[in-house]
Amino acid sequence: MESNLNKVLSMNRQQLSGQLYKYTNVVKGWQYRWFSVDAQGGLLSYYLCEPAGEDASPHIVGSAPRGQVHLAGAVICPSDEDSKTFTVNCASGDMLKLRAVDARARQEWVDGLRAVVESHSNSTGTALPPRDQLAAHDAFGAARQQMQQTELSNAALARAIENLAGPLSNTDPDLLMLKALSAASTHCLLQCLGLLQRHQELVPDSRMEQSF
Repeated sequence: MESNLNKVLSMNRQQLSGQLYKYTNVVKGWQYRWFSVDAQGGLLSYYLCEPAGEDASPHIVGSAPRGQVHLAGAVICPSDEDSKTFTVNCASGDMLKLRAVDARARQEWVDGLRAVVESHSNSTGTALPPRDQLAAHDAFGAARQQMQQTELSNAALARAIENLAGPLSNTDPDLLMLKALSAASTHCLLQCLGLLQRHQELVPDSRMEQSF
């Protein structure tokens, strides 16, 4: 019987490469990136690219990928916020928030990525990540969403202070201290979240070492 991966590849190989919007951070927001899937290796890579017209191919900047994630054990989730956005929740704890040009393109990407995930999860003998790993994915996903809201609030606070008009000045020492503390606290929380994710990646290896 033909595998899901082969079905997807035979239907349309272009489903596994193309331009997507990638959410980077609060400051830069959504940025165009060129995405490519190595179906055999189970890798999703993305590159910097310059947007092109409808009849022109995009210009990929550089030969090395800007980033790369393993798809084995990943969870591909269409977003409820609109019909174009979806997330790639990796077994490592990394998450990519992506947006296709329309609902049809999103479905093609979701189907293609899920087929690659299924193929490589089955080949490694783990059809799904362990239950505790899924719980960690959910927890990290919720934490990342909270951090995005925190970054938005911090940026709004900074703008409000900079645009002050009235009895208070935007150079007031107390307001400047508040602005600096807010930015420093947000940066510290982001670093802590990164450390927790890296620790989560090392936990399976440490457990394996203890079993020998």
